Amino acid sequence: MIMPSARVLKLADQIKVIVAEMLERRVKDPRLGFVTITDVRLTGDTRDATVFYTVFGEDADWSGTAAALQSATGLIRSQVGKQLGLRFTPTLTFVADAVPESARQIDELIAAAKASDDEVAKRAAGAEYAGESDPYKRPDEDDES
Repeated sequence: MIMPSARVLKLADQIKVIVAEMLERRVKDPRLGFVTITDVRLTGDTRDATVFYTVFGEDADWSGTAAALQSATGLIRSQVGKQLGLRFTPTLTFVADAVPESARQIDELIAAAKASDDEVAKRAAGAEYAGESDPYKRPDEDDES
């Protein structure tokens, strides 16, 4: 994977700030939920920008926010173009960020593993050896017999 240039990374950060400010101040769509812009990925030629977002709320909030972002894309893109002053304004694509859902699933898996470890530790606490406590022969014991 090729690392993007410093210019592309800086433009992506600027786009992230511009989009977040637009959603906070200028976009007055009632379908828009409590949105957080988590990341912006810009192609190396700065033609396409993918804006990742999360929404605090239920599934209905997610779908309403997706529709609101889709309808406000033109307004947001024109503002990005004005503020960045680029020859070509990148196209914006809004994508729901899967990181929070993945993090929740990982937390659930960790909790299940911890519960399983606790169960094993509880069983091992009262366990006894099936044979001798030290089943290994020692060289000095062989000499004595």
